[in-house]
Amino acid sequence: MQINISCSNIRAYGMLIITILLTACSKQVAVDSPVTSITGENVYHSDPTAIAVLNGIYSNMSGEGITSGGFTSTSFYGGLSSDELTLYSGSSNIAYKAYYMNDLSSSNTQNRELWRKAYPYIYTVNAAIEGISSAKNLTPAIKQQLLGEAKFIRAFSYFYLVNCYGDVPLVLTTNSEANANIARTDIAQVWRQIILDLYEAINLLNTDYPSVNLITTTSERVRPTKWAATALLARAHLYTSNWAGADSAASAVINNIALYDTVPLADVFLKNSKEAIWQLQPVLANQNTQDAMTFILTGAPNSSRPVYISTFLINAFKVGDARRTTWIGTRTSGAITYNYPLKYKVSAIANTTPPTPPSEYNMVLRLAEQYLIRAEARAQLDDISGAKDDLNIIRKRARLANTLATNKTEVLDAILKEKQLELFSEWGHRWFDLKRTDKVDEVMSVVTVQKKGTWSSFKKVYPIPIGEIITNKNLKQNDHY
Repeated sequence: MQINISCSNIRAYGMLIITILLTACSKQVAVDSPVTSITGENVYHSDPTAIAVLNGIYSNMSGEGITSGGFTSTSFYGGLSSDELTLYSGSSNIAYKAYYMNDLSSSNTQNRELWRKAYPYIYTVNAAIEGISSAKNLTPAIKQQLLGEAKFIRAFSYFYLVNCYGDVPLVLTTNSEANANIARTDIAQVWRQIILDLYEAINLLNTDYPSVNLITTTSERVRPTKWAATALLARAHLYTSNWAGADSAASAVINNIALYDTVPLADVFLKNSKEAIWQLQPVLANQNTQDAMTFILTGAPNSSRPVYISTFLINAFKVGDARRTTWIGTRTSGAITYNYPLKYKVSAIANTTPPTPPSEYNMVLRLAEQYLIRAEARAQLDDISGAKDDLNIIRKRARLANTLATNKTEVLDAILKEKQLELFSEWGHRWFDLKRTDKVDEVMSVVTVQKKGTWSSFKKVYPIPIGEIITNKNLKQNDHY
């Protein structure tokens, strides 16, 4: 049966297929399906149904906010765990308090969100890799793009898992019996798989942005391309101290001036911004991005909008930094003024017929990070002049003077500071940067006390959810949890 896919039914159709794929491994009785039905066995027999599998993942990522915005995202949890966000003092949410005070336990129910939603993505793309690889009826160009997207999403998912939990099970198949009892894999091996998947994705993905049919091109930057995989590869090389690799990958993206450039601060997070390397399209009715719904204060912080920018972050901005005025909003209640992330300007969209399109897309990968990646890599390679040049590109847009840093140590500190100011409230960057640069104990031993918590070094990784350990006896908990 020929099935047509349009933008309007991507979410529902993709979700149907993902549900089928995720339940396929638990079937107790094998029953032959009619050829007109959508099942895990025949989903890769046509271009539209195969495309819908990956569409469903992007829709989930945007709508549920595991890694993008929302209250179960790395942006939210990472901001609470680090020195970016302050939790509303009247919040009764036990999970938020645990992240904020660096007091997570393995039984904390929302600690499982990142784990339990990343692994279904991984299962789905593993099924896609297996199904697409053996498919006979797919258009070759579509087959290649989808394989590249699946490899990219697997690498992307594991990037966040290892940065949140450390060693994690490396699941590369849909063999449910083997996967059910898999132990945690050494983090170095997981990183090797992330990097391998990204190199393979680079070789498979389109260089231009494909439209919904994966044949024609579009101005919409909502599907991964070769450049998204290259950008994530630059980050992976940076995190694994491959400075030359990070420099090379970031340069490949930066040098693609036909597609990418820095834009004015007010335009960075608009849909299809030229700074965007990959964005997620909003999928919830009458909303722009999950980030806007999470962070924009409409009054004093409350149980619905429970966070605002910490004094640590506010005090890090220098006088004249345009990001302070463009990307941070203020809301005064009584005698107190609260600062909040305002990178995304619009939370609700008017309910109109036809529907009003969103003006902003959730930014996943953007060019400014690539400049900061390359700056750090070049500083580590003792190219101090080149590092400062890249750093100053970001500072100039923020209307700041060139850095006064002169030696390697000063430049690396300046880059870390610039990342704090440029990438706040985005994807847990600050939390991850503190850990990978070995600054986490220095910073959090002060910050956690002011949050009325107690800091210990083991808290830089989150505990494995207790339910996973009960289910799988081969999983070992992180130390001291």
